[in-house]
Amino acid sequence: MIILLHSNARKFIKATMDDKVLLLKSDSLTGAFWELAEHFPQELLIWKDQDIHTELANNFEKCFEHELIMTSYAVKSQYIPDQIGYIDQLPFLNPRYDVKYPTWRMSTDIGGIFGKTVLQFKEVFREIIDFGYLLNSIGKTGQQNSLFCYSNPGLAEKRQIKKLKFKGGDRELFSFVGQYYKKEWLWVLFFCMWKYEKRLPVVSMLRGFKRKSYLKKRVHLPIEDIQRKNNFDFSNSIDVIIPTLFRAGHVQNLLNDLSEQSHLPKKVIIVEQDPDPNSKSQLDFLNRQWPFPIVHHFVHKTGACHARNLAMQSVRSEYIFFADDDIELERDLLERSLREIKRLDVGCLNLNCLQPGQKTVFHKIKQWGAFGSGTSIVKSEYALQCRFSEFLEKGFGEDIDFGLQLRAKGCDIIYHPELSFIHLKAARGGFREVMQKQDQEKEKPKPSPTMMYLVKSSYNSIMQKGYKASLFLKYYRNQKIKNPIRYFGVMQRRWKLSEKLYEELQKSRA
Repeated sequence: MIILLHSNARKFIKATMDDKVLLLKSDSLTGAFWELAEHFPQELLIWKDQDIHTELANNFEKCFEHELIMTSYAVKSQYIPDQIGYIDQLPFLNPRYDVKYPTWRMSTDIGGIFGKTVLQFKEVFREIIDFGYLLNSIGKTGQQNSLFCYSNPGLAEKRQIKKLKFKGGDRELFSFVGQYYKKEWLWVLFFCMWKYEKRLPVVSMLRGFKRKSYLKKRVHLPIEDIQRKNNFDFSNSIDVIIPTLFRAGHVQNLLNDLSEQSHLPKKVIIVEQDPDPNSKSQLDFLNRQWPFPIVHHFVHKTGACHARNLAMQSVRSEYIFFADDDIELERDLLERSLREIKRLDVGCLNLNCLQPGQKTVFHKIKQWGAFGSGTSIVKSEYALQCRFSEFLEKGFGEDIDFGLQLRAKGCDIIYHPELSFIHLKAARGGFREVMQKQDQEKEKPKPSPTMMYLVKSSYNSIMQKGYKASLFLKYYRNQKIKNPIRYFGVMQRRWKLSEKLYEELQKSRA
């Protein structure tokens, strides 16, 4: 392990290894960073601000389970300011600092990455002289190329102060957006600063347009080479949860696929729903002999959120496979998935869900900004601390909300392209419902009240403003009103209507 000591991310102080000072040719901070990575590729490089009055935690090595992890912790400062939330509302932008949380936002206070991993970025970023900008560039690009990036309080003995300072200003923010987002987002960022902060950073915006784009930059990080020290334990058990509504044939086919798995589930939990109180179960085939126990709930309350919450009460295994009822599985999918979740040492895998004939879009294992409520395998210790919000029942966003709950418990969500299955998207049955048209209603809420719930409950104030601005700007191209003043007035009314319905829903379910 090497410790790179700096002052305020501007001045290189010294580098030590085993308490011995290393002699380097470079006297700049970023130069020393690259030089150390070249000379010591197998070592963990820890950066630390000498002005931060905290030490590395005794067991900080646990923060780096493998070589494709980049971790930092903001004790008193972040680099990228929170205004980035004006143009990006993914969960990575708003980290929880009390748990291990996935985020590419790197602090210069204290953090680390392996030397050999750093070297994969040298050809791309060697000209960057701002250390904070460099770390965040590696994090942002790396996250799309199989680098697992975190904020982790386990790095430091002392935790952060309540209010963080930001080292990057308008110049750095607009440059960063210009390089790692589509250029059109510079206009949105500029608009938000004008509208909400009464500022016009014209020079910074123009600088952003001139910066070279690294939006889709590919970097090879050999995630397939990661190996766990301990062998896979086939005693690891997994329960399968299947909510269903009027799809008996699909459920039977899925049970057949599960019965042929090379690693059988410990238990299958089926929640069959039928709103008719006088109805009987359609799943008579459950009485057959199956190679696993089946827990069957037959209820008359409909809704996938309620069904999954009910099913989780019967979970006893180490892992849960949240499955849709109309999917087809290869016979070794569960075995390979459990191997990978152990190899990568993560709490959740989001499997690659493909419709018939559909090709994979994202080809790299990476941290995922979403969560699939019918496509994921999750450690029970995390999942059972969460609930699918019945506030979002029969609307949209319950999977996003559940993913946010998982991350708040310290559970990262990893997308895996090679663990795929077929989603048939059955035309009949399921929990999709056709919403009745409201007679004589001229304007409908925008966004939906359930989406408004997610915005109000999960976004910070800057992200809420950014979401509203981007929604108004993007939707303008997809509607008929071309007078911008009239359009803005209509959208304001629709936004307020959504807020009103959201508040009414809250009161009705309180």
